[in-house]
Amino acid sequence: MSNKQEAEALIVFTPSGKRGHFPVGTPVLSAARTLGVDIDSVCGGRAICGRCQVTVAEGEFAKHGITSKADHLSAFSKVEARYDEKRGLKTGRRLSCQTLIEGDIVIDVPPESQVHKQVVRKRPEVRDVELDPVTKLYYIEVEEPDMHNPSGDLERVYKALAEQWSIDEVYTDLRTLQYLQKALREGEWKVTVGIYHGQIRSRQRIIAVWPGFHDKVYGIACDIGSTTVAAHLCDLATGKVVASAGLMNPQIRFGEDLMSRVSYVMMNPGGDIEMTAAVREAINALVGQVTAEAMIDLHDVLEAVFVGNPIMHHLFLGIDPVELGGAPFALATSSSKTMWASELDLKMHPDARLYVLPCIAGHVGADAAAVVLSEGPHLQDENWLIVDVGTNAELVLGNRERLLACSSPTGPAFEGAQISCGQRAAPGAIERVRIDRDTLEPKFKVIGSDLWSDEDGFDAVIERTGVLGICGSGIIEALAEMFLAGIISQDGVVDGALVERTDRIEPDGRTFSYVLHRGEPEIRVTQNDVRQIQLAKAALYAGARLLMDELGVETVDRITLAGAFGSHIDVKYAMVLGMIPDCDIDKVSAGGNAAGTGAMIALLNGKARREIESVVRKIEKIETAVEPKFQDHFIGAMGLPHATAAYPKLASVVDLPASKQTSGSGGDDGSGRKRRRRRERA
Repeated sequence: MSNKQEAEALIVFTPSGKRGHFPVGTPVLSAARTLGVDIDSVCGGRAICGRCQVTVAEGEFAKHGITSKADHLSAFSKVEARYDEKRGLKTGRRLSCQTLIEGDIVIDVPPESQVHKQVVRKRPEVRDVELDPVTKLYYIEVEEPDMHNPSGDLERVYKALAEQWSIDEVYTDLRTLQYLQKALREGEWKVTVGIYHGQIRSRQRIIAVWPGFHDKVYGIACDIGSTTVAAHLCDLATGKVVASAGLMNPQIRFGEDLMSRVSYVMMNPGGDIEMTAAVREAINALVGQVTAEAMIDLHDVLEAVFVGNPIMHHLFLGIDPVELGGAPFALATSSSKTMWASELDLKMHPDARLYVLPCIAGHVGADAAAVVLSEGPHLQDENWLIVDVGTNAELVLGNRERLLACSSPTGPAFEGAQISCGQRAAPGAIERVRIDRDTLEPKFKVIGSDLWSDEDGFDAVIERTGVLGICGSGIIEALAEMFLAGIISQDGVVDGALVERTDRIEPDGRTFSYVLHRGEPEIRVTQNDVRQIQLAKAALYAGARLLMDELGVETVDRITLAGAFGSHIDVKYAMVLGMIPDCDIDKVSAGGNAAGTGAMIALLNGKARREIESVVRKIEKIETAVEPKFQDHFIGAMGLPHATAAYPKLASVVDLPASKQTSGSGGDDGSGRKRRRRRERA
C-alpha cells in the first residue's frame, strides 16, 4: 500500500508465541495487550516504570515466515533516551509502550518484564460463622398431572413446596421454567429445587431444578483486588471451604495502580470495556480452577459474593470508573447489588445469583465493608483501627458507638513498585531482612526458601530462582532494620559517614545507598527508595491520625493490618517505621485477607448481608483530599517513626535510636554537604 498508515505488519511475541497483524504505527505494548501477552506495566504506558522492556529478535524466522529487523520498529525516541539516561536500558532493550511497529517483527519479552505468577497470599481465615445461606436445596415429590384435575407443572411444584416444606409465596423465572418439565419427568416426579431466599419473603425464587435427589450446592466468595483476584469455593450445605485459588489481576497490564487504570480509560475510549472483560475472564478462570479441584460441576455453583475497591467494583459491573478519578469521587451506586451470573457472563449455573457488598464511599469500597463484616469493630467497646494496606489504603476506626473511614493514597511502593530493586511477592524476592548492629552486615530470606542467606545450603536452595529483587514486606524490614542499626537517621537520610565502618554503604550520586546483596542483579536500598517508603507510610499514618482527630482520641486500643500485603508485614517493623500509631504491640495483629473472609461470611450467612448494609449506612467518611490537617500530619509522619509523636509503647519493646542529625551530613542529601538554612526575611 502506498500510504504507510494503511499497511499492516505481523508481530510475533516470544516465548508465548502469540502473533497478530496490526496497523503500522501501533505501539508494541498495545499489540501485546490485544493479544494477551504477558508484559508488565506499572505506569500505564507513560515510560516511567520501565517494566515493559522488550528485545528485538533479529534474523530470518522461517517458522513465522518473516524477516525481523531492528529498523522494523520506530527509532529510539527522546522519551526512551531520557529514561535510559536516568534509569538505564540494557543494550538492545526498548520500552514497548514507546516503540511503534513499522514492519514484520519478532519481539522477545524477557522474564523480568513478564507478569510473573505470584505467590498468592490471600486465604480466608478460619472463623466461626453461623451457617444460614441464602440459597438452599429442597427435595420434593410432585403430584403427576391429572386429566380430571388440570394444573400446570409449576403450580404443582409450588404446592409441593408449601405442603412439604411450608414454603409459599415463591416464584420462578422463565429460564428455570424452560427445563422444569424435563427434570420432572426424568426424576419421575421427584426433583430437587434450589431456592434463593431474598430479603423479602415474597422474593423467594426457584433458580434451579434437578431430577431426583441432588445434594450439591456451592457458592464462590471472591475478592477482586487491584493486584490479586482470589476465589474460595464453599459448600453451602456445610460451610466448608473446599477449594481456593488466586491469580494476578490481568488489569495490571493497563496500569498497576488504580489511578493509572482510570487514566487508561480516559486516554483510550473503550478501555473500561477491555478491563471489564479482562477481570471477568480471570474470575471465570478461577471458578473453573476451583470447581475442577473440587471435582464438581459448574452448574452446582448457585451463588457468588464479590467485594473490591470502588474502581474494581465498577469495572467488574461494567461501569465506567472515570467519575472516581477526580473530586467529588462519585460512585455510580453505593448500595449492594444482586444480579444473575449470566448478566456478567460468568460461567456457573446460568441462574446463579450474584451479590456485591455495598461501597462506603468514593475510595472506600465493598472490600472495606467486607473487612468491617469480618473483623466486627462495630461490635466492640474498644477503639479499633483496621488498616487494609494497598496502593490505596482503606482505614476504619471506631467502636460500637461510632465508626469512621477514609482512604489514603499510599501508592504502589509498599508492593515493590517505585523501588529501585522492587518487585512483587514471587519466588526469589527478598521478604525478610536483619542487620547486625555492630558489623552492619545484612542477612535475608527470600520467598521459596526457609533459610537465611548466611545459613549453609542457602545458595543451593535458591539456585533455581536466584535473588531477584525485594518485595513489599522485605523493603519494610530493610528500612526498619537500617533505622534501628543507625544506617538511616530519623529524617530518613542514609548516613554517608558510615562508609568508614562498612563497604555496604556506597556513594550513589549526591547521596548514599546500602548494598543488601552483591550478585546479579545487585540489590541495594537507595536514598530514593527510603523517600518513597517515607511518602507512602506518611500518607498511611496521616489518614489514621485524621480518623483519631475526628473520633477525639490520642491513642487507639487495637490495630489490625489487613489485606494480602498487610497480613505479611511484621507488625513490629510496621510500627518502627511509623506506618501506624503507637499501640501496645500485643494488640497489633495481622488480619489476613479480611476482605475475602467478609465475602465468605456474606456468602454463608444471609443475615450478615443485612447487617453490613445497615452498618455501612452509619459509617462516617472522612475525605483526606480536602482535610487541611492531612498535610500537617503527613509532614510530621515523614520522620521515623515520627518527627514529633512519641512511641512509648513501641520503645518499651524495641531499642529505638536516639534522635540525631545524620553523621557527616547535616543535610537532606546525605552527601556530606552542609545544608544551608534559609533565614526568614523580616
